[in-house]
Formats: sequence, structure tokens, C-alpha cells
Amino acid sequence: MKKLLVIVAVVVAFYWVREGEIPGTGPPSYAATDKTVTLYATDWCGYCAKTRRLLAKHDVPYVERDVEKSERGRREHAQLGGGGVPVLLVD
Repeated sequence: MKKLLVIVAVVVAFYWVREGEIPGTGPPSYAATDKTVTLYATDWCGYCAKTRRLLAKHDVPYVERDVEKSERGRREHAQLGGGGVPVLLVD
């Protein structure tokens, strides 16, 4: 179930990048949120870089876990089902 939610979040995020906004609303703003956003990524991944830019563009605070350099990141990524990067987990 968590893996499905992560996949949906990533698809929605890339839709926002392509469209520039959510249909029927203004540009999204997430600066004041109580949710924790965790990005599981690597430093060489192009899609991870795009995800970082998307989060920065919308002022979304996030915690990044490098799945190659961080044991904690590798372990948490594996518990989520792993498979690839980026994985965006919204708590």
C-alpha cells in the first residue's frame, strides 16, 4: 500500500512539473505544512535532481536519504519496496 502511495505521489509531482499547476487552482504552495517529506535518492540520478528542483520550486521542506551512501537510507528504501529512485514518501 505504501509503495502504491509513493508511486502516485511521484506521478502527481511530475504532472505538476509538466502542467505548472493543479487544474482548477492556483500554483500549489506547501511551505506551511505539518507533513514530513522524505526523498530517497542518489546524487547521480537525473529524476532525483528533477524531484529536488520541484520540491525547491514549491518551497517544500524535505529530508533526503541517499540510498547508496547512507545505511539508514538504504534500509528504509528497502523496507518501502526499493526498486528504484527517486522515491518520495509523504508522511
